[in-house]
Amino acid sequence: MILATSIVLIVASLLMVVLVLMHKGKGGGLSDMFGGGVSSSLGGSSVVERNLDRLTIGVGVVWFASIVVLGLLFKGKGVG
Repeated sequence: MILATSIVLIVASLLMVVLVLMHKGKGGGLSDMFGGGVSSSLGGSSVVERNLDRLTIGVGVVWFASIVVLGLLFKGKGVG
């Protein structure tokens, strides 16, 4: 059970990195410093942005749940 949850956590972590990097910068902050302020014609659709937001939130919930489950499993085993 711990191995399966760890794999889910690793996959969700990698997906979170990719999904967060896919988001368009809203202006200001670090996104402008690294070229996020340059407007691009790719992915300008509000439907695409909304679906990307939903997918990111869903993966974030899976990521958080897997951390909680791993914490409970390790606590039950007496590790840590």
